Amino acid sequence: MLAGLFLAAGLVFSSMLGTKAWVKIKNSQFITSKGSARKNVKSDLVVWKGSFTTEAPTLLEAQHDLKTDAEKVRQFLVNNGVTNIVFKPIVIEKKEASVDTRNSGAEVTEQSEQRTVGYRLTQGVSVESADVDRLAQLDTTPLVEQGVLFTTELPQFIYTRVAEEKIEMLADATKDARARAEQIAEQGGRKIALLHDAEMGVFQITPLHSNDTSGEGENDTSSLDKTVTSVVTVTFLLK
Repeated sequence: MLAGLFLAAGLVFSSMLGTKAWVKIKNSQFITSKGSARKNVKSDLVVWKGSFTTEAPTLLEAQHDLKTDAEKVRQFLVNNGVTNIVFKPIVIEKKEASVDTRNSGAEVTEQSEQRTVGYRLTQGVSVESADVDRLAQLDTTPLVEQGVLFTTELPQFIYTRVAEEKIEMLADATKDARARAEQIAEQGGRKIALLHDAEMGVFQITPLHSNDTSGEGENDTSSLDKTVTSVVTVTFLLK
């Protein structure tokens, strides 16, 4: 008996909500709906970065070693079919250590001072390429095996044709919004007349199968395959 009462109450409540929405649509002159369009894409540009470091007691030795390693890095990249190589300015860092000094005489005092004991030089290298598959799979282990202290950053994968496809995707999102509005209007016995207003949302570029969004728009650079989503909010005049 109690379960039956709850079910009956739920049906009445749902009916009230449906009736209220129907009346609102029936009495309104406008209807607003949101539509979206999605497209799966593959990145067409990769930004690949790395750096290598040498250390030596003198600046001249460190520079000589860095120059030798730079040539190994360049040759390694060329052998792997990589072009458009850019070497960054060299960063020089002094290596200092505390050295104790003692004064001779009746009294012995102990003092400490910083002295340069060596130099650490670091140089970065970067590549921008449309050959995303090659650089995504590039293994720099052979450089380490040649004695190069080489480290890499995570590649940045970019899809550059979003601006070219923006108009088409917005049109598709508007069609989706219109279809949604037509379905809602039919429930209220109304029909769509003219487009009154449209507001474009930010584009979301996310990893494939991701649902991440942000008010400023996502712009994923970590994944090779991505999903581009456009959203538009549209207001129609009813008839």
